[in-house]
Amino acid sequence: MHLQRVLIELNPSQIDPRAAVDPAAELDEGVTIGPFTVIGPDVKIGRDSTIGPHVVINGSTTIGAENRIFQFASIGEAPQDKKYAGEETRLEIGERNQIREFTTIHRGTAQDAVVTRIGNDNLLMAYTHVAHDCQLGDQIILANAASLGGHVVVGDHAILGGFSIVHQFCHIGVHSFSSMGSVIKGDIPPYVTIGGHPAKPHGINSEGLRRRDFSEATIQQIKRAYKLLYKSQLRLGEALLQIKTLAEDCPELLLLSDFISESKRGIIR
Repeated sequence: MHLQRVLIELNPSQIDPRAAVDPAAELDEGVTIGPFTVIGPDVKIGRDSTIGPHVVINGSTTIGAENRIFQFASIGEAPQDKKYAGEETRLEIGERNQIREFTTIHRGTAQDAVVTRIGNDNLLMAYTHVAHDCQLGDQIILANAASLGGHVVVGDHAILGGFSIVHQFCHIGVHSFSSMGSVIKGDIPPYVTIGGHPAKPHGINSEGLRRRDFSEATIQQIKRAYKLLYKSQLRLGEALLQIKTLAEDCPELLLLSDFISESKRGIIR
């Protein structure tokens, strides 16, 4: 007997009778489905996840354990890309994420990674949007109505303030922070705080680093690297060489130097 049917028989109260769950969907132990929610045939949901009322989960979508998806979210729908022609693409969501009301997350496209990925322990607040082929790490916060264009990469611990808008193909570095209403058209280096329309750098995310147990000595070295990058009037290549020298005594700066070296779109500067 199919796993989902077994679970319905073992735990009939966990799937509201008013929900429309396709018999081919795979629901692990302890999954709760609210009323008027629609679950498609290619959906897999991990143990102890809670799906609220009026949620739609569609397409080839895999959701890990202990996620909570709130009412009116739309998860795993076809990408908003005119090149998309119905080919098989995927959405993969990790564990312990909170996906709040009216959030939209779309599957990938054949022209890129084929899969949109979201890691673990992330908070996607109400009305956030994750477009096709985005790759999100762990412990990220997207505040209300933050929106990611297609192919965006977001590093661990990054925070995007409410109504931040990220242009397609941008990379958001680890531990970075954007203020409310930021319009982001370039890559945000690790540790950097940005804001404005268009977004400009405004120092480093010192408070966030302290909350994540970075030592004061390390934070001071990151500040030195920031000044080389943004305050010294050095050319980017010259600043990068000096940051690499600092990284010999502060390994955390390797994340910054590697990010700058690998940036294809160009960093916000």
